[in-house]
Amino acid sequence: MSKAQEPFHGQGQTRLTLDLWHPNCWAIEATEQVDGGILAHAVYNTPKSAPKNETKVNGLFTAFGETTEEVEQLLDIIRDSDRSGEVHELQERFGRARNAPGNIVREFFLQYDPDDMVCPTLLENGFVHSEPVRIEDGSEEWQVCFMGDRSEIEPSLDQVREHAPAEVTVTSIMTADTTTSSSRKQRVDSLTPAQREAFEHAREEGYYNWPRETSTRELAADLDISKTTLLEHLRKAEAKLLDP
Repeated sequence: MSKAQEPFHGQGQTRLTLDLWHPNCWAIEATEQVDGGILAHAVYNTPKSAPKNETKVNGLFTAFGETTEEVEQLLDIIRDSDRSGEVHELQERFGRARNAPGNIVREFFLQYDPDDMVCPTLLENGFVHSEPVRIEDGSEEWQVCFMGDRSEIEPSLDQVREHAPAEVTVTSIMTADTTTSSSRKQRVDSLTPAQREAFEHAREEGYYNWPRETSTRELAADLDISKTTLLEHLRKAEAKLLDP
């Protein structure tokens, strides 16, 4: 099985976060309809035994969400899509190893048409995939390295917009000396919405100051949740943010 796409770990001159939409994408269409999201890890060529007139690629993905029902609904929509093939789920224990956001994760393989991929167009224009793609709410978040001069970024994005065709917005841009902030952003992005809300509210209210300026009881009341639930959100958020 030869790799057609996998995350790139080299050093680019500039790193960007792109918010991207493109047509005919089963993952974008699925996340437009329900809550939850998808992480796209890698894409592989179809084995040579496949029929010559059937060009397909196999992708490794993780579906994630707050509840089992949410993830099941997302997977059902993917199974029913006429743009995707059969969903082959992996053993549940593999999902958490990829540190996906959400309380529930399900890892799976899926076969689909490579003509629906935007990655080749990004690569042709100098944007190299550096992290798993995160798809939520009908759009994709791409972490990429741009392998050219910074002044060439916007013209290259225009080429992607024209030939994908795609709607692309740059949500962050960093040079090599800001990789530390990039690492922190990736850790924050790994939090579920509930964990992020609890952690950011606790920080804003002075819970992490010394002496503390608020209590867990007050924080829980502010968020209209139980103290036990608040502590669980904070514990999980702190574990993700502090994990080396």
